[in-house]
Amino acid sequence: MLTSILRRTITASTLNIANRSFAYVPQSFQTHEKVAIIGSGSFGSAAALSVARNAASFDFCDTEVKMYTFEEEITVGDGIVSFPETEKLSRIINKKHENPKYLPGVKLPGNLLSCPDLLTTCLDATLLIFVMPFQFLKPLLPTVKKVMSPNARGVSLIKEVHFDEETLGVKLISKQISEGLSFRREEDGREREFKCGVLMGANIASEIANGDFSESTLATRFPPNTDGDNLNEKTRLILNNTTSFRVYSIRDVEGCEACGALKNVIAIGAGFVDGLGMGSNTKAALMRIGIQEMERFCNDFLDGVSPSTFSESCGMADLITTCVGGRNRKCGEIFARSRISGETTSWDDIERDNLNGQRLRGVKTTKQVHELLKSQGLLKLYPLFSKIYGIAIDGEPVDSIIDGLYIPNEVVKERGGGEETEREEHVEV
Repeated sequence: MLTSILRRTITASTLNIANRSFAYVPQSFQTHEKVAIIGSGSFGSAAALSVARNAASFDFCDTEVKMYTFEEEITVGDGIVSFPETEKLSRIINKKHENPKYLPGVKLPGNLLSCPDLLTTCLDATLLIFVMPFQFLKPLLPTVKKVMSPNARGVSLIKEVHFDEETLGVKLISKQISEGLSFRREEDGREREFKCGVLMGANIASEIANGDFSESTLATRFPPNTDGDNLNEKTRLILNNTTSFRVYSIRDVEGCEACGALKNVIAIGAGFVDGLGMGSNTKAALMRIGIQEMERFCNDFLDGVSPSTFSESCGMADLITTCVGGRNRKCGEIFARSRISGETTSWDDIERDNLNGQRLRGVKTTKQVHELLKSQGLLKLYPLFSKIYGIAIDGEPVDSIIDGLYIPNEVVKERGGGEETEREEHVEV
């Protein structure tokens, strides 16, 4: 008993170093947690490393963490040392503790159970971690709602944003998850809102899996539960690894989530820059202007976004990482080189041939952002977003990316730059 208490005390105080607010961390929590991860791609498997290890060490968590795995047939064996054979992905993960398709060569914790059955994965889960493309997640939500704990909450790692054709506004994935999992209580007929936060940041899955130091931003506004547990801090502790995956807490769910999606558009532009063989100066300009358009977009279409969010890992740090080493940058470069050489390789072909089953989200987001800006007559205030769309979708020359690297005069005036700053930011020729 004494050992258990000491372990909780030391763990909680040590992990609290990673909480920028340095809020008080309870030495114990009253409510037991059962964690389920929905999705087993590269980032889902990488996130599961910290989650499963923490679940095994925290007294307030079930030791076993279930990870929903879309069942695939995987060929194992190289034909030289071992005979090639086909086996189900979930079985391989559970037997070898490795995800050979999406995170090869990385040892997964033994208490992480890959599960192809969604009902079994989510049964009585109190914390649901969503990490799969929303187009695949949305039809699964009714099943999740049937079996999850009535007091469950969620964290989305999905870096997408949707255009709402009815309201002509932004519809966040976390909001759609919340709507899909909210329900009416049988005992009093009152609506029970499912609360969903987000985890976004400069997080390349392979680097996290290798133990390279990373930061991430957890944005949540969970109210305390009936036992008085601080669910925001409790959730952070479950996701956090102080030495290699440090998670900071903020409350700006809207800004954090939008950053995670919008930076993928800018990263495609960074790929165009790389495909043209341009250097660091050009890419730095693209990122500077890109973060400003991201912030302006959030202020135009979302309420309550904090300016400080853009200096968190989910903001500038994620943009830098994605523009240097992310899949959207990689595919943008391939697209640019194909166009320069006179080829007409499609985005679908690039995704299929280069991402090993993963999804290229930036192109879809580029289209949705363009539709939204066009519907509001705001395209001229977002020259970089507009130019990336023009090249990626409308077939404009790749080298015209330079034409999108400026701050519009109207924006300069709005922020009080004056005539002199206006001429410096954008000189029309």
